[in-house]
Amino acid sequence: MNDLILVGIQGSGKGTQARILARKFGYQIFETGGVLRSLAQEDSPLGAKVKSITEAGELVPNEIVMEIVEDFLSKITSDAPVIFDGIPRSEPQRQSLEELLERHGREFSVLEVRLTEEEAMARLLKRAEIEGRADDTPAVIHKRIQNFYKHTEPLLDVWRKVGKLISVNGEQSIEGVTEEILEEFKS
Repeated sequence: MNDLILVGIQGSGKGTQARILARKFGYQIFETGGVLRSLAQEDSPLGAKVKSITEAGELVPNEIVMEIVEDFLSKITSDAPVIFDGIPRSEPQRQSLEELLERHGREFSVLEVRLTEEEAMARLLKRAEIEGRADDTPAVIHKRIQNFYKHTEPLLDVWRKVGKLISVNGEQSIEGVTEEILEEFKS
């Protein structure tokens, strides 16, 4: 089974779908946001750097993210399929990730979970309230969403042109999204 790059605006439910697909098909999950949040909690120079970058709503530099991905891939068995959630977020990161996967002999597909900006904002504000996430203020959420449109969304055209992109509607129930993904996997 190929690796899967999961793409969608923040709040689209990528993490939820990643966990469902991991249970169903045995994927390992590389969830960039979670890895970076863990790093930001560490009392280390890298942790402090990641924390200041993420709290400002900025993108973590590509070199740091690729170092973390390389470490992750070196610790799993080579035939275990991986879901990459939250990476790549920019064209240079796409190129780096694809080169890294190629070096490791890994094939991939891309799954986009589509969601409107309005729905994303509503979901993220609700999540911030429930989970008490300090980094999920309206201003930071808005900046992340704008970063998605500016840096990540253009990648979808690249993958669409090479036939690697599957796109599903993220504005339905969790079960509805999963069902649509499974239907896409069959075809």
